[in-house]
Amino acid sequence: MSERGVIVQKPYARLSPEEIETIDRTSMAILRNPGILCYHEESVSLLEKAGAQARATREGEHDAWWVSIPENVIREALESAPSRVVLGARDPENRVVLDAEGYRVHFGTGSETNYWLEVKPETFQSKVDGHERVFPLMEKKRGNIEYLCRSAHLAEQLENLDFFIRNVNVQDADITIDNKDVNVFFASLDHITKPVIGGIAEFERLNDVVRMAEIIVGGKEELVENPVVSFITSVIKSPLQVVAETAEKLISIARLSLPVVISTSPQGGSTAPIDDMGMVAQVNAEALVGITINQLANPGAPVIYGAVPVRARMDDLNDMYGVPEFCHYNMACAQMARHYRVPCYSTAGVGDAMVPGIQASVEKTFTHTVVPMAAPGLVHYSFGLLDKTQIFCPEQALLDNQQIAMAKFLYRESGVNDEGVEKTRAMVEEVMHSPYRMYARYARKMLRRGEIFPGFPFEGKSEDQDQTLLLAHEKLLEFEKNEPRHLPPEIRDKIFEEIPGLLPRLNR
Repeated sequence: MSERGVIVQKPYARLSPEEIETIDRTSMAILRNPGILCYHEESVSLLEKAGAQARATREGEHDAWWVSIPENVIREALESAPSRVVLGARDPENRVVLDAEGYRVHFGTGSETNYWLEVKPETFQSKVDGHERVFPLMEKKRGNIEYLCRSAHLAEQLENLDFFIRNVNVQDADITIDNKDVNVFFASLDHITKPVIGGIAEFERLNDVVRMAEIIVGGKEELVENPVVSFITSVIKSPLQVVAETAEKLISIARLSLPVVISTSPQGGSTAPIDDMGMVAQVNAEALVGITINQLANPGAPVIYGAVPVRARMDDLNDMYGVPEFCHYNMACAQMARHYRVPCYSTAGVGDAMVPGIQASVEKTFTHTVVPMAAPGLVHYSFGLLDKTQIFCPEQALLDNQQIAMAKFLYRESGVNDEGVEKTRAMVEEVMHSPYRMYARYARKMLRRGEIFPGFPFEGKSEDQDQTLLLAHEKLLEFEKNEPRHLPPEIRDKIFEEIPGLLPRLNR
């Protein structure tokens, strides 16, 4: 069975071993004092039974507890957390295997954007030379279930995309808080055969989503072996607060033995310190709390260290993704996860720009190249995101797919080895004795074998116009003509018989 992703040969170490130990020591000190503010009684009970100390308090209208967690409680939880986690897929060839001690990186989608950016080519006549030219105009539309289906179908066909997190917020009139989860997961699973990861909006629908996945794979045991759905829980509200409803979901998912991401997303300069030391120590402490609750609920349950730190703009406190500190935070957190031998979920490829263009390309290429060099197991937000995480553009996803292809070539081995000595000498000798003394014949063979990069596929031919976005739009239209790999009819029928709340219009 093949494995997706790319291997980073020599991960970049932003932190030295001594600095890793310092961050670890700082996080452990934070978890002792001040500790965490927990709003979930069962989590407090689990922590207390393991040796933590809790003190009841009130936060507004809510019961809460200040919990001081000793280092040994965290260490024991980390000992039971598996270093290898498998994300299943409808097509077994598309499964993702995460190994905290390996260097394989996988790229995927994310965030639940509110808007879909539609590219619409229009023809204009130049006032300078009278010639007609086509330019891409853009229209921003509210997200809906149809756009989610289209994005999943596109993601299925992008060769550098390894897993799918819903990237469109469905805002249809017939989508409610009660039926959103089942429809979002069904739409995703029906249009992609790669791993599907997502959050649960309503705890009461968790069992329906799990049952849907069981129908697809053939049962409960089969789902544990091939978890075609995995989950994300933002159990920590930064700084250092355990959210009651999300903790409930986390514990339930752990007891189902299904993979779950502990996602912590503080903002440097507002909900976390802005410097590396403070930010990474807090992210690490928050991730360790989630992992500990997960393991106390079910030792050995598959869990993923989720680090999604961002930096605040200092003028309006909005998120900033395309800045060096964003890379610093994420690379250091990937090292901390590896230190604990827990698979890591990280972030790259988000653009602060609102439309595709130079700014978006610079920001995305920068983070797509740098963050994966630390070899986190999963890199989400990597396809199509603009305006921080508010807009999804399918043409941008196609451009991002090519950026990642180029980044993958950067991570390749040098190919320098002893076996190449005689081969290189013989090649040089043959070329030197040829009439033209050119290496083109060898280079073309390497190109056919995929050993050298073929070039950017959206390169325009116009002398006075950037055609990149127009060419990406043409490629998108080609992709959308392809038939989706839908669930088999008998599986679809069984899902619609058993799972309440599914929209009939999705049963095509």
